[in-house]
Amino acid sequence: MPWYLHIALRHLFPQGKRFPFFTLMSVTGVSLGVALLIIVISVFNGFGHEIRTKIADTYGDARITNGGIIYDPDSLVNFVEAHEGVARTTPYANGVVMLLFRNQPLYPIIEGVDMRSDEELEKLASYMTLGEIDDFDDDSILLSSGFASQMGLIPGDEVDLYTPLMGLKLKQSGGDEVLLPRLLRVAGIYQTGWQRADENTIIGSLRLMQDLYDLGDGAHGIRVQFADGLDPEAEAFALTQSLGRPYYARTWMDSQSEFLSVLEFEKRMMFFLLFFIVIVSAFSITSSLLISVIRKTREIGLYRSMGATSRQVSACFCFQGLLIGVTGTILGFALGFLVLAFRTQITQAISSIMGVSSSMKEIYAFSYLPVHIVPFDLVVISTLSMLVAVLAGLIPAIRAGKLKPVEALRSE
Repeated sequence: MPWYLHIALRHLFPQGKRFPFFTLMSVTGVSLGVALLIIVISVFNGFGHEIRTKIADTYGDARITNGGIIYDPDSLVNFVEAHEGVARTTPYANGVVMLLFRNQPLYPIIEGVDMRSDEELEKLASYMTLGEIDDFDDDSILLSSGFASQMGLIPGDEVDLYTPLMGLKLKQSGGDEVLLPRLLRVAGIYQTGWQRADENTIIGSLRLMQDLYDLGDGAHGIRVQFADGLDPEAEAFALTQSLGRPYYARTWMDSQSEFLSVLEFEKRMMFFLLFFIVIVSAFSITSSLLISVIRKTREIGLYRSMGATSRQVSACFCFQGLLIGVTGTILGFALGFLVLAFRTQITQAISSIMGVSSSMKEIYAFSYLPVHIVPFDLVVISTLSMLVAVLAGLIPAIRAGKLKPVEALRSE
């Protein structure tokens, strides 16, 4: 090991003495900044990952439409399932209806799902908060949690449902016909955790939608789920090329691009703001090393008189900044992962102290704090924190390197 690196280690971690106060403060500042970045970015990634998963479950990896009605969805399903990379497909139909309960009208979006799909029913069952999936049939509907709370509905209630097609038929008949609404029972209430779906959506069977919209055996589209690990955009493009016009496969990322860009922007802004904590800690590194240069001026003069070059002296203090950055980053990673490992206990303790134990589930639809660790984010955090620490040691290093041996030895 070069002598100047050995001296840097002795300055920061002297043997047989208490841990230096300035070194402790510098390392602690970097550690807290790195730990806070890891915790906040991982939690932000966790919320984003959970929301993306909910959207993919609700929307599917991709949806195939032709701009109208697909009159033979089963044939299209067989063709798409033969495509390499497709895990499963489900025909669907959607539209807007008027739902009337106790003379209170609301206009939700209705999604018709194919009840022949066991995977579809299992997915719906996992999201249900009230009711049983076994009660769901062609004469019943599932309500989103937000819509149910607006209407004051619970499982077992009956509602009247009108479609735009009923109004069109009434107009074509000249008002001579009397069109009765479809009486449906509320089989259950679900909550996906995706706000857009939970605010104003109801779910019925595909056969119900076919009756309401006179689709016959048709559907509005095919929901596609790709195999794990595949790129949905690339697979959707390949499907579009394979099917040809007028069919088009659109991924959930295309349909929710604006919402996803907002999530990504919020994450970047949070990283930008929290990184200032690391920059503030860099000032403590600079000040402590400057004080070290002043205190060890005679020692620096002795090294210079013994033949040490200005570069070697500068490298000694630059290496101290790097050591502080590396040590602080390692401790910050340990602290960050420790907090993330016990995040549930920490949030429960804070919630119980503040008396808001159920607020997270009510507001965010999560009973836990989701975390998703992205390796690339960890690389960026560690690289930038160590780089800032090295740059913080650059000013003291330059000052130490410019000291002249004679003036340094005469210093009191």
